[in-house]
Amino acid sequence: MSKIYDLEERTFKFACNCRILVKSLKTSIANIEDGKQLVRSSGSVGANYIEANEKLGEKDFAFRLKIARKEAKESKYWLRLLKESNPNANEFDGLIQESEELRKILSSIINKI
Repeated sequence: MSKIYDLEERTFKFACNCRILVKSLKTSIANIEDGKQLVRSSGSVGANYIEANEKLGEKDFAFRLKIARKEAKESKYWLRLLKESNPNANEFDGLIQESEELRKILSSIINKI
């Protein structure tokens, strides 16, 4: 995965790639339920980042970024859980790394406020 420096686009690609991964998993109760959670949290990273950019003030900006960071951490959790249930799938490591990089980028922005 090449790195995109436009964070809105990068978070969008992350959510898209998580959806592609979920679609590729075998059908099981665990994959369906954990996949739903991953779809929600991965999409929320970008949605909250976009909301942060439409800030109503500095407190709102920081609050939205913290939610986006929390959703990136949650996405990593669901990816790790799905990886344990699907050990033969190779797509997880790149997405886990991307979720961690997004979390670090968001943390860096928050710390500069």
